[in-house]
Amino acid sequence: MTDIYSNFPARFNEKYDIREWGHALAILKYEFEEQFSDICNVLDEFQLLRSGIEAAGGGKSKISDKLDKRLIDFGWEEKAFDTSIHIDGVAHETPTHKVDCVKGRVALDVEWNNKTEFFDRDLNNFRLLHSLKAISVGVIITRTTELQKQVFNPLGKGTKYGASTTHLNKLVPKIEGGGAGGCPILVCAVKPGAYLDDSAQ
Repeated sequence: MTDIYSNFPARFNEKYDIREWGHALAILKYEFEEQFSDICNVLDEFQLLRSGIEAAGGGKSKISDKLDKRLIDFGWEEKAFDTSIHIDGVAHETPTHKVDCVKGRVALDVEWNNKTEFFDRDLNNFRLLHSLKAISVGVIITRTTELQKQVFNPLGKGTKYGASTTHLNKLVPKIEGGGAGGCPILVCAVKPGAYLDDSAQ
């Protein structure tokens, strides 16, 4: 079996836990080369800074905002899709939730420290959009569960990043339980190897 990390820049195996369903990586790499390159570039330069972890709460986290803004620099955009179902000639509007970042037929959401129900929302969005042929693949950037013990707890931020918030061990069962339907999914979860203590800088 080919090592999945051979498709990514060096050190990705230290910084990220990469998972895929439905051949998502092959679809991205060979059908959406520009989007795949964007994702690799943004994640390659990303560092999980102590200052970002310790930043005050409220609204979108500094970490999520940083990832979103870098993708926007590459031409991605936040987007809601206007969809409807026609029953006996009558249109019933079924608007989707906004996707954090969309470029072409690739949809990407960053779930850093939300309630786990946000995973359900994202996967259902991907399922619907894929079934309507609006997207070909969905990508989720989140955090590994190991960050809790190895990074957050030592910084005294363990309660801020609770077990009931969005992390990899909460996401995988939802995907394997069919939450995304037939939509191919790529997950990139930030590992402790991406952490940098910038407090002395």
